[in-house]
Amino acid sequence: QVQLVESGGGMVQVGDSLRLSCAASGRTISSYVMSWFRQAPGKEREFVAGITRSGGSTYYADSVKGRFTISRDNNNNTVTLQMNRLQPEDTAVYYCAAVLSTVVITSARIYDAWGQGTQVTVSS
Repeated sequence: QVQLVESGGGMVQVGDSLRLSCAASGRTISSYVMSWFRQAPGKEREFVAGITRSGGSTYYADSVKGRFTISRDNNNNTVTLQMNRLQPEDTAVYYCAAVLSTVVITSARIYDAWGQGTQVTVSS
């Protein structure tokens, strides 16, 4: 089982940028589709972005398309989420997740492994 640890969250202002990182251990992530989810208080966990095993394809929620970029480095076992032009509605705990799959899955229930989450707060 792969273990995931997120870092890079914080408190920023509207329009600022943040870069989240996910470090994996235990197994190489090259076999996993990797995704980022987020969960705001009182809301369900939602898909943000996902990337296929080779990094050749990426998928984004409509709410972050054009502002967020997911990438991966299989050699270093890391996944990154670059978040630009942050808005108050982006405030949430962000989770890195892994699933043994050949395609990106947007349902959180299917994922095999999760990090502990990192808080992102965007103030206006």
